[in-house]
Amino acid sequence: MLSLASLQIGLPRSIGMEDTSDRSWTTGFFKEPVNKPVWLGQTNLVGDGQADLKNHGGTEKAVLAYATEHYLFWCQVLNRSEFPYGAFGENFTVEGQTEASVCIGDVYQIGEALIQVSQPRKPCWKISQRWQIPDLALQVQKTGKTGWYFRVLQEGFVEPNQFFILRDRSFEQWTIARANEIIHHQIDNTEAAMELGACPLLAPKLQEMLLNRALKSVK
Repeated sequence: MLSLASLQIGLPRSIGMEDTSDRSWTTGFFKEPVNKPVWLGQTNLVGDGQADLKNHGGTEKAVLAYATEHYLFWCQVLNRSEFPYGAFGENFTVEGQTEASVCIGDVYQIGEALIQVSQPRKPCWKISQRWQIPDLALQVQKTGKTGWYFRVLQEGFVEPNQFFILRDRSFEQWTIARANEIIHHQIDNTEAAMELGACPLLAPKLQEMLLNRALKSVK
């Protein structure tokens, strides 16, 4: 069964000091687990926020999900005894699903909320900064273990250990794994980019980016 193993929230905060070797940076990456119902609105969970609103947050990135399955992999690869859930900045740590089995446009009921998969996550430098591993963001991207975003179709309370109920799957051909290959690795080049860019349930900015890429390649 597909379930919410852990739920994390956190507001932006500044890390480091300008007069030390640790350059000051502001981030909403640090998420703490909560064990009570949390209201999920159109743009985020109550008590959650992002520092860089140009590249994070908003209706198309209301909730970030990450698979529990990936945690053992990263512990082994990075030679760590453990990573706490939320270590990759996710709000929803999801058990029973990975990028290979979740699709663009999937609609899920969880608690009172209705949510829809909008796009893969593009890992940013703050993953590397958080764990002091310079190439961690690149490793996340290359492995395809990126996580994915949800948009909110119906607001409501959600809480840990609830089950996700699949209500609709319109684009089973567009798994997050497949989308990652096209977006990040440009697999199958022009035709694939154009086909994915035409998916109406993909986040609009990614649709535009992919269609522009395809048009440029045919000129």
